[in-house]
Amino acid sequence: MIDSMTHRKLSNTAQRPSPTRPRHGANATWRMLSVSALMLAMASTATWASDVKSQQTQAADIARNMANNTDTCYVEGVSDRLNCGFVTVPENPNKPDGKQIQVHYVVLPAVKNVNHEEALLAIAGGPGQSAIDNAAGFDAMLSKVRQQRDILLIDQRGTGRSNLLTCDEGAQSPLSFDDDNADTLAETQKCLAKIDADVTQYGSLNAIKDFEAVRQHLGYKKLHIYGISYGTRMAQLYMRLYPAHLATVTLDGIVPMQQSVLEIGASIDRGFDLLFKDCQETTACHAQFPELKAEFDQVAASLAKAPVMENVYDPVTGEKTMLTMTRGKFYGSIRMALYQANVRALVPHAIHQAAKHNFQPILGLYSLTTDNAGMAMGMHASVVCGEDMPRITPAMREQAQHSFMGKTMLEGLEATCEVWKVPAVDDSFSEPISSDIPTLLLSGEIDPATPPSWGELAMEKLTNAKHFVAPYATHGVAYQSCANNLIADLVRSGSVKDLDGECLKKDVRRSFYLNASSVEPLDATSTKTTDDNASTGAKE
Repeated sequence: MIDSMTHRKLSNTAQRPSPTRPRHGANATWRMLSVSALMLAMASTATWASDVKSQQTQAADIARNMANNTDTCYVEGVSDRLNCGFVTVPENPNKPDGKQIQVHYVVLPAVKNVNHEEALLAIAGGPGQSAIDNAAGFDAMLSKVRQQRDILLIDQRGTGRSNLLTCDEGAQSPLSFDDDNADTLAETQKCLAKIDADVTQYGSLNAIKDFEAVRQHLGYKKLHIYGISYGTRMAQLYMRLYPAHLATVTLDGIVPMQQSVLEIGASIDRGFDLLFKDCQETTACHAQFPELKAEFDQVAASLAKAPVMENVYDPVTGEKTMLTMTRGKFYGSIRMALYQANVRALVPHAIHQAAKHNFQPILGLYSLTTDNAGMAMGMHASVVCGEDMPRITPAMREQAQHSFMGKTMLEGLEATCEVWKVPAVDDSFSEPISSDIPTLLLSGEIDPATPPSWGELAMEKLTNAKHFVAPYATHGVAYQSCANNLIADLVRSGSVKDLDGECLKKDVRRSFYLNASSVEPLDATSTKTTDDNASTGAKE
């Protein structure tokens, strides 16, 4: 993400996974779907630079190594030699002699492997992100776990190197693209025609079978699982289908099985409201931006009438280009910025400048979404159309009409799913997970995607679990707090009994930027968004 309003890279201190594959040339409509899509994903905070090879060259090297089924490889941002390979599985499990696909994996070997029969499987978000592309972030966050356990990364079918489902349509700039007048139905039809795959076979249930095939192939008797965001759904399915092979589970940014992720619209609105409240209750921010909510509403109302079209400097290339700023881009830019505390700190200034007709700061935020956050949008559609759209109720449709983001997402996905035609999963898919596997659940109080209430819902039938809520964390608690140490403790002990979430009370927020370059630190008189005694206590 960005530390200034015009630069697109952050330092690596956040240690959160970051997609490292080169940008796909998806058409502008499908790029815009990343703004209105569910995005239950790991938000990118850094491009993990290489001193030797470009990202594109390294990605090609990895793919070539894997295609040759060699035993070792290197991935971007990790200096160690890793173990890599693939398993070959039927695209349609009901047609074992039909089309075969490769599901690729990478193993980050333990520093001192005291238990060769166990590994930790880290599952990426999305749906649609590549776990292997996020190896550097997983390695940083799980460094203490890796001292004694291998870290296993699998590119879920339809992502990364596992028969990627994406479209390469060419070169319209996402900055100039007018998403208000996009023909999602037609563009989705074009995309589907170009994909050489049975898109009905790329849902979560088939992917779990692939994960289990990789476990068997590698010979691990037990897996510890860390799932983030959509990855928590995959983790819960593993708990349901293969409980005998799991030692512990960590769910970070939780999507309960009972929840259609299309209800994320309400979560996004909650994230916006918490931002406005936080600024209002922080002395310096309120003094600098006393009418922040009104300014946001002003910009949104203006863009609803007509987009702003002007020449701007592209925040990635620095070149002059035409910008078509629509209400969708405005909302989407802010939404994605709320995923991380350090980028969230930039938002009040960006809104204030937009109200003064300066969209360059918002453009800096928007540039973060133009590569789909590393998402395979075809796989994203296969999951959501089969697992979430069928669960939409009339009440949910009515609620979505009162939320711009909720309404936009629902309309876009309805058009996509009309083309994708993925059969609905069985009703049992939505049943809560009943399990006594030691399970740690992590929620961020100011998470704009998966609020703490979703974690409570997932707890319904977990009899050996603790749920911690970090008051100042956004999405992905383990990347911005002491929760990574809690995961290591869980893996080491195999028990949630002695896990203590007290350290999560530490305020990890950035002070709000009062202009494009300066941060005013919170002083003793400022009020915090969330009471220090907020629900960080454990529920057992």
